[in-house]
Amino acid sequence: MFALSILFLLMGNVGVQAQKVVELTLEETLSYAMENNVEAKNAQLETLIARATVIERRAPGLPQVSANLDFTHNAAIPIQFVPNEGAFFQPDVDSDVLPLRFGVNYSSILAARVNQMIFDGSYFVGLRAANTFKMLTDFDRMKTEIDVRETVKKAYFTVLVNEQRYNLVQANLSRLDTLLKETQALYEAGFAEKIDVSRIKVQRNNTQSELDRINTAYQISEQLLKLQMGMPMEYELRLKENLSDLNISSEISSLMESQGQRRVEIDQLQTNLELVGLDLKNNQVQYMPQLNAFATYQRNAAAQNIGSIWQSDRWFTGAFIGLSLNIPIFDGLAKSARIQQNRVQIRQLENQNFFLEQNIELEKFQAKINLRNGLNTLRVQEENRDLALEVFRMAKIKFEEGVGSNLEVVEADSALKEAESNYFSALYDALVAKVDLEKALGIL
Repeated sequence: MFALSILFLLMGNVGVQAQKVVELTLEETLSYAMENNVEAKNAQLETLIARATVIERRAPGLPQVSANLDFTHNAAIPIQFVPNEGAFFQPDVDSDVLPLRFGVNYSSILAARVNQMIFDGSYFVGLRAANTFKMLTDFDRMKTEIDVRETVKKAYFTVLVNEQRYNLVQANLSRLDTLLKETQALYEAGFAEKIDVSRIKVQRNNTQSELDRINTAYQISEQLLKLQMGMPMEYELRLKENLSDLNISSEISSLMESQGQRRVEIDQLQTNLELVGLDLKNNQVQYMPQLNAFATYQRNAAAQNIGSIWQSDRWFTGAFIGLSLNIPIFDGLAKSARIQQNRVQIRQLENQNFFLEQNIELEKFQAKINLRNGLNTLRVQEENRDLALEVFRMAKIKFEEGVGSNLEVVEADSALKEAESNYFSALYDALVAKVDLEKALGIL
């Protein structure tokens, strides 16, 4: 499995105390998350619970065998009263009743009992319901995995965007440092004013503050991605891909033309509808009789002292075989009320199914529009970034040749940073819109 290979990679050099480094592509990140994300693991465990539930529900249809051993010490044998007449007449007793003790000091029973269900309508409906519930947990697991993929993808894109923004702002800072040195030299040579140096210093300080903020945002987004993946926080995560690798125009074109696949939410709702239908059927079959067979084999013994009860000649055999038929007659209309509830629940789920199908179509429509608008905005911001970079270069050349002002360079640099920020915001929005469309189409 992918997670095990990563683990062996990390454990390859046990003696090294340096921070563990993991390099992943987007697909490798998603594979790691499927095996280590807490919600994904719990969803997989839930399917195991559902499988055990099926076995549990099947058990009542199999023979139920039990055995018991009872040992009783009659510390005070109860008194039974009989009339003092007839066969019990004792003239020397001045009473109309006689107190008698029927029992011995010690008794024991060793018994084995077998019960076998012959017919119970609820049992067979319950078997179908258990299997249907297992299907529902499988669909729930699929839905959880889709949600995890969506979250991890967006977190992955956030890290890439923040990383790219950090690199660009760092380049801006380096560019301003160079400009500051040149302007300082011109000022010392008498070809620039003090205010020119101050303007660049202010711009440089603002850029440094922005770089610190972006660095903080990058670190937070990286930790969030590791949390979503289920990766230990002490590991260092490095992403192999960049934003240009993930923005494939041919893939986007096919997405825009795709009609999508059946969404797992439909399967979840249909399965819930089937479960309610089985519950309705279960309540209906409870009007039918239940037939069970039973057999009991036992050995009984009794004695006046504890030592004698274990003698073999004191044990006697008893056996019973029979049928038990339970016929429901009247339960105060409880089953009828449950049946009415089931029918109403079915109508509710049918309404939800209709609404869900309409809502999915709306999600597809909105996601395609958002992606189309996002791509258009991205193209405009990319053009603006290129233009702002060209304006900055021209302003810097003019300033260096003495035909432009320092203020033009500072303003051009500020416009370039704004254009770059807008570009990466548009790129992130376009990538997120692509993920939203994949989810709406049921192909995430």
